[in-house]
Amino acid sequence: MRLPDFEAWAIFAKVAERGSFARAAEDVQLSKPTVSKAIGRLEQSLGVALFNRNSRQMSLTETGRMLLGHANRILAEAEAAEMEARGGTLAPSGLIRVAAPMVFGVRHLAPLLPDFLVRYPEIDMTIDYSDAIVDLVAGGYDMALRIASLADSALLARRLCTVRLLLVATPGYVERIGHPDDPRALEGHRSFVYTNTSAPGMIRLQHEGNGREFVLCQTARLRADNAETFLPALEAGLGFGLFPEFMVWDGLKSGRLTRLLPRWAAPPVALYLVTPGSTLRPVRVTALIDYLAGAFAHPPWARHD
Repeated sequence: MRLPDFEAWAIFAKVAERGSFARAAEDVQLSKPTVSKAIGRLEQSLGVALFNRNSRQMSLTETGRMLLGHANRILAEAEAAEMEARGGTLAPSGLIRVAAPMVFGVRHLAPLLPDFLVRYPEIDMTIDYSDAIVDLVAGGYDMALRIASLADSALLARRLCTVRLLLVATPGYVERIGHPDDPRALEGHRSFVYTNTSAPGMIRLQHEGNGREFVLCQTARLRADNAETFLPALEAGLGFGLFPEFMVWDGLKSGRLTRLLPRWAAPPVALYLVTPGSTLRPVRVTALIDYLAGAFAHPPWARHD
């Protein structure tokens, strides 16, 4: 029985991570021809191409994307074994690829990165900002931050903190519409509708006192798939909207914004850190997971109350 070519599988994972044979060769301290031969050897053994490549660019084939998760697990397990054998003395190093929501990532993830990078000078990071739900394995990501009510999946999810969803407007706007205390009073008023949901413009609310539920049907003044689009119009008093607390907490704290229907609440969501299904991961990824868990244990937007 012939053993699998573990070196070639690990090199495949590195080439996919770094996006080129040359950068992968630098990482694994091998020559570029050696890396190229390892990929060719693996492709010949499998009988399929793993990369589409020409003189200018390279990308994973469909088979390459399908097999990348296996290669990443092989590499992560080997790195974990070496780390354990060395008694944890090996400093975290290498590239971490992260996917994060656009607004949250820029506002709340990016400010945390300098401290992490200073702590771990051998770690490099690639951050892809998008509100789309990316395929972690196919995309070669080590982790993703997601703000949602997560359904069951093959991914591992760590809940970092609660994110409240708040109905807000300017004090002047609330004054103009008469300080409503029932959601039915809002249905005729123009609002901001976030379209990147399964039911745009439909907001489920529950009264905190008697438990009564109501589905508010918004009338759109402005529709967009990125909620930051609404903020200038919101603060100009042109309507109301439902926003995650991390987007509006500073406006609420300063008084530029105020809550509508404070006794009615939308179901909260949470900030999750999601990783591929294997519990074996490189030490650099574990370091970032622990760092973000500590940073978001008491997020700034949850402290203003």
